[in-house]
Amino acid sequence: MFSLNCQGKLLVIDKPLVMGIINITPDSFYKGSSQQTNASVLAQATKMINDGAGIIDVGGQSTRPGSERISIKEELQRVLPAIEIILKNFPETIISVDTYQSKVAEECVNTGAAIINDISAGNMDSAMISTVAKLQVPYICMHMKGTPEDMQEHPTYENVIMEVLDFFIQKVDECRRAGINDVIIDPGFGFGKTIAHNFTLLKELSAFKMLDKPIIAGLSRKSTIYKTLGVTAEEALNGTTVLNTLALQNGANILRVHDVKEAKEVIALLERYTAPLNLPEGEIC
Repeated sequence: MFSLNCQGKLLVIDKPLVMGIINITPDSFYKGSSQQTNASVLAQATKMINDGAGIIDVGGQSTRPGSERISIKEELQRVLPAIEIILKNFPETIISVDTYQSKVAEECVNTGAAIINDISAGNMDSAMISTVAKLQVPYICMHMKGTPEDMQEHPTYENVIMEVLDFFIQKVDECRRAGINDVIIDPGFGFGKTIAHNFTLLKELSAFKMLDKPIIAGLSRKSTIYKTLGVTAEEALNGTTVLNTLALQNGANILRVHDVKEAKEVIALLERYTAPLNLPEGEIC
């Protein structure tokens, strides 16, 4: 069990949680996650919260392969109104912000966000880790080889598990020394990895449990699924469900997804599957 201090709200992870993705970008790889107006952000957040999301992850900077960076000003113009409208309607909601820029992180936490989700683990902004430490919020620390602009240009590893694990051993220690109390690790499926690397990470995900930190799995509708199946991101929900199931079985504590209801169903069925094999009296199969 893990507990995270999220701006005074205690988030207890005693069973898997679902993080719902809301992208306020025009060029998300999955169009179903892209929300461009306050009304659509609120509608999507409302559905995700009603479906059981424990965290809403808001992002204004596209991080798909080959994406171009936008300015801090533009990123803030996208995410701050989204945070405000969600918290106005659902004040108890825990919001994470998907950003690698420390100034964006600080402004968002001051507006009410409670977690920073950084794809670069501080490598794209040298002030990020000290900023998160100052803000005293949980930090999602992701592994990425390269940057979004070039990460999928021939990523290579001698041993992907050992390299990613070594990265986290160093990063967790760096965060601890900086004063970050709550670190969540994300192996970064699809961020500087081939399909083979992603499946290896998924198969060996339990190796990261040695870090004694919550593990987040972000596999939702990614190219590892749709390229393997020969479909599109829009058709990758069934494949996402399969890989989310494997991620939970191999140690994931949080599923970062576009489809909250289906992820919650995975958790409920696995919970029943792993429970003692005695049906409640009178239950008919």
